[in-house]
Amino acid sequence: MAKKKVKVGNDVFTVLLTEQQIQKRIRALARTISKDYRRTTPIMLCILNGAVFFYGDLLRNLSIESEVAFLSLSSYGSKKHSSGKVKLKSPLPRVLRHRDVIVVEDIVDSGNTLDYLEKALRKLKVRSQCVVSLLYKHENTKRRKYLKYVGFNIPSDFVIGYGLDIAQKCRTLRDIYRLDNSKS
Repeated sequence: MAKKKVKVGNDVFTVLLTEQQIQKRIRALARTISKDYRRTTPIMLCILNGAVFFYGDLLRNLSIESEVAFLSLSSYGSKKHSSGKVKLKSPLPRVLRHRDVIVVEDIVDSGNTLDYLEKALRKLKVRSQCVVSLLYKHENTKRRKYLKYVGFNIPSDFVIGYGLDIAQKCRTLRDIYRLDNSKS
């Protein structure tokens, strides 16, 4: 049973999505991706650190073969909002060249990371690219060019849990929580 509230420092968070809701939606996303990529073996590119839980659950639910790759990017640091600057913390895997790449993101907020990745992958000459994101803050950005699969549209509240953190804490919460009265 999910805790209804979590306190982190002076901040109080309430449940936005339960573990059951998350897992049900991941199974549906995996079915759709498996159908769409049944004739190819895509490379699933996990954006670390936040997407790692979503990535593992998504891969286990796919009914197709896929390859794994990881990329470390940052745009938040320890803040509750994006810095607006995407920092590449690991090199782009060369194995992506001339392949179908599905970028696996935990959350699309400003769209800055998607813009950065789209350009980097185009330079690397991937065959095709798209993004699957567990969460999409639809109020914050209208950039959906490569955002093909979305788990949940959510409000622009700050969220933690299931891989999403606040200053590297709370990633292991099984549910996703939103900051009470958050609009910043």
